[in-house]
Amino acid sequence: MDTGLLVAILIVLALLVVLALVAGRQRRSRRLREQFGPEYDRTVAEAGDRKEAESVLQERTARRQQLDIVPLDPADRARYLESWWQTQARFVDEPAEATREADRLITAVMRDRGYPIDDFEQRAADVSVDHPQVVDDYRAAQAIAAANERSEASTEDLRQALVHYRSLFEELLEVDRDDQDRQPYDGRADRPTEEAR
Repeated sequence: MDTGLLVAILIVLALLVVLALVAGRQRRSRRLREQFGPEYDRTVAEAGDRKEAESVLQERTARRQQLDIVPLDPADRARYLESWWQTQARFVDEPAEATREADRLITAVMRDRGYPIDDFEQRAADVSVDHPQVVDDYRAAQAIAAANERSEASTEDLRQALVHYRSLFEELLEVDRDDQDRQPYDGRADRPTEEAR
């Protein structure tokens, strides 16, 4: 075989390997971007490097696969829903305490579902694998809750924290329209109309 032909074949093979590696990285990036949504962009911005961020997201996914996340028992789920509705109703008279209670409820639900709860950043990272669309809400709510503990949160801030907590709470409990329709009426305000929901 001609040496020139052998070199050309080796160059073509090397190019094919490089193209396969690039295509594999692009597929991995696309898969992670689709899986994590806005959390992908946040992690890239935080890491300052796409490759490092993708490594972090893959580590999160691997860690999450080691956790035994389970659905709530129907009785526990109903109890948590009732507690949430009471917390929301309490907000009118005691917004700071209702916000604290919302944080405690989220943590309790996460614990009962099987998420480790020792460290907030780790909780957020673990939740981001299953619920990437609401993990930013969780971080925002936690920041407001911290400001609340320093007496630096306005009532509007606390209202926003409760809205953020609610988005994660509904994801964790897999709340649907029927659950919202069964919410007890506390007599303090008109029930939301179909249009307002």
